Amino acid sequence: MDITFQELEHRYQARTPFERLALHDINLEIKDRSFVSIIGHTGSGKSTILQHLNGLLKPTKGSLTVGDRKIQAGKKIKDLKPVRRAVAIVFQFPEHQLFEETVEKDIMFGPMNFGVPEEEAREKARNALKLVGLPENVLQKSPFDLSGGQMRRVAIAGVLAIEPEVLVLDEPTAGLDPSGRKEIMDLFYSLHKSRSLTTVLVTHSMEDAARYSDEIVVMHKGTVQMKGTPEEIFSQSEVLVTAGLDLPETVKLQKTIEQKLGKEWKGISLSIDDLVSMVVRGIKGDSI
Repeated sequence: MDITFQELEHRYQARTPFERLALHDINLEIKDRSFVSIIGHTGSGKSTILQHLNGLLKPTKGSLTVGDRKIQAGKKIKDLKPVRRAVAIVFQFPEHQLFEETVEKDIMFGPMNFGVPEEEAREKARNALKLVGLPENVLQKSPFDLSGGQMRRVAIAGVLAIEPEVLVLDEPTAGLDPSGRKEIMDLFYSLHKSRSLTTVLVTHSMEDAARYSDEIVVMHKGTVQMKGTPEEIFSQSEVLVTAGLDLPETVKLQKTIEQKLGKEWKGISLSIDDLVSMVVRGIKGDSI
């Protein structure tokens, strides 16, 4: 599902003494089935963009088009349910949103809220649980009796049970150790591929943005500063610094090695495997 921002602006508490401009001049296209990461310093507008994607916030100027639905400033939309079913958001610490007495009921809540019959919602709950790698025997357990990692997977299953076309991830690995972060991100990437989803990741992790993205959007002071492939974005370290951002660890290590050897290699390493390959070729004397 294509998503297009046209001259979008958002002001919090518009036309009050507390008015604050959060987004301006947003012109952005997210292509169907692409994996796009949005990065930026705290306060750059990342979360505000995210909340426009399914109508939680509406533009105060310009428009947002999601598939065939247009959300335009100053125009009322009678029914946002189709957009909210098509675009699902996994917020930070999604396990904090669990509330039902059993895992099954919690996962069923979303589909039933969109009018899915109970038995069909039950089947969707079982299927979603499999997608996140949990056994069926947890369905009748209280979600609050599970481990933190299992609770997060149950919350993610509740989002997947809606069967969205667009999956929006707002810092979905917050609070996890490096191993847990990679496990969850690999899960999302596998779902992105297997279900042909359009995926939008809002993250502070340059490593995750580099590893999974087709394109990266850099936000700075409420607008889009840059957009490009991971290679294009992380090749512009000076621009990233002005946006208050860092480089992935592999890119920083590559630059350190280049300084030690007194030579600059072509291209950048976005993973350990890339960096090892580049170093090996350099040792062998191959052109890099």
